[in-house]
Amino acid sequence: MYFKFTFCPIILLLWASLSFAQNVNVVIHGAASIAKTDDNFVCVTLDWWPAEKCDYNQCPWGKAGILNLDLRYGALINAIKAFNPLRIKVGGSLQDNVVYKVGEVSSCPNFMKREDDLFGFSQGCLSMERWDQLNRFFNHTGVKLTFGLNALFGRNESQTEKGLWIGDWQPQNTRDFMQYTISKGYKVDSYEFGNQLSGSGMGAKVDAKQYGKDVIVLKNLVKELYAHPETQPKVLGPGGFYEEKWFNTFLEVSGQGIVDGLTHHIYNLGPGDDPNMMNKILDPSYLNQVSQTYKGVSDVVNKFRPQLGAWVSESGGALNGGSKDVSRTFADGFWYLDQMGMASTYDQKVFCRQALIGGNYGLLNATAFVPNPDYYGALLWHRLMGSTVLAVTKESDPNLRVYAHCAKKKPGVSLIFINMSKDRSFNITLSNAKPGDAGKPNYEFVGKQNREEYHLRALTGDIKDDIVCLNDVPMVQTDSEDISAMDPKLVDASTPISIAAQSIAYVTIRDFEVPACV
Repeated sequence: MYFKFTFCPIILLLWASLSFAQNVNVVIHGAASIAKTDDNFVCVTLDWWPAEKCDYNQCPWGKAGILNLDLRYGALINAIKAFNPLRIKVGGSLQDNVVYKVGEVSSCPNFMKREDDLFGFSQGCLSMERWDQLNRFFNHTGVKLTFGLNALFGRNESQTEKGLWIGDWQPQNTRDFMQYTISKGYKVDSYEFGNQLSGSGMGAKVDAKQYGKDVIVLKNLVKELYAHPETQPKVLGPGGFYEEKWFNTFLEVSGQGIVDGLTHHIYNLGPGDDPNMMNKILDPSYLNQVSQTYKGVSDVVNKFRPQLGAWVSESGGALNGGSKDVSRTFADGFWYLDQMGMASTYDQKVFCRQALIGGNYGLLNATAFVPNPDYYGALLWHRLMGSTVLAVTKESDPNLRVYAHCAKKKPGVSLIFINMSKDRSFNITLSNAKPGDAGKPNYEFVGKQNREEYHLRALTGDIKDDIVCLNDVPMVQTDSEDISAMDPKLVDASTPISIAAQSIAYVTIRDFEVPACV
């Protein structure tokens, strides 16, 4: 049962006002951008897991898997439509164990629990009837679709090396699937080749040279079947964990112009049952460690220059369904939104959250489709943060994270402030960096237009809450199952930006003018 609060308890406001406040000046370097994201940077996944998928003595997937999800619910439809559009990637661990019932494939088995098979499940099947249902749903909700293909079809597991799958990929089932998709007029923005087969793999792996040869076959197939370049889906890969040697080898073999987007996965919080999960999320030095992965992937992109750059095509924070005590709470936003901010500064074009629904890390509750706190953080990012990324500098407590972009709707700049400190708030002033002369003082910004502020806090002040307040109004599902209104608070530009302890805030400043945002 979900209680409908009309305001956040006053105790939270009193607690926030009593926390120690530190004055901080944030300098925005707007002479030029440091990176560019895709316009649809925020992305979510839909996974194949059946209800029998269990980890850590719990089975949190229910009927959230692609084959079982009830697509008729208004709350689900409205949650997707609110993004207008939302990028969704269909895929996950079992995608390399899925056949498509089309062409020569006549039987269509369901996933069955079988311990000796890949990820503990037998082969599953996507019928074209279900594919039709999914596409009607995607079309109705305006989804921008990435579809993860089975990259193990036709291969066999090595008898001499556990987990290694050998042989050439057999494309016939994929060819038949694409031909059916084209015949129906279904729109696919991109195809991703395989899931977590890179490097050491997760359950299964493919040699980098073999993967490079096979992705050429896929690219040629796409070019053959989709005759018009303007409607031709992009080819993405490898959709796995970054290992420098493996990534370089597969790109050397495939060559330029084959892989349009370089995709990788991030699960930097480790296993979902880690009792230290909360401490990791609130530790800036721990969160910083993953920057080495972003830098490594960025270096590979700069070397091989795929057209669409780098994507984080799956990131759930914690592995194996997420953390049942953390992933659905307000606290998870400190990890999630910081990761999106960090990834954008390293020129990652897209960031796909595992998952829209399912496991413990779904943005929506798996039974009633009620949004969890991270849903609202993601929606605000999508609406406010534009594709042009700006550098920021500050001298302050490392618990304050700040990221800046040109505003999605011009003019102006949008920032996100993430305050992980339990007992310290921040009063923020802004400066505009002096271009081309580091020796001269920065321009202090004095605005004339009211700022647009969106402050996110846990309902009771406990960051383990699963209800978030936006500008002191609880975000709860409406009677019509619509997403609650998310209006800004207009604040006098002459006052500092106040960021309460353990809170997150988006701020858009319409009259902050920088060359990069013209």
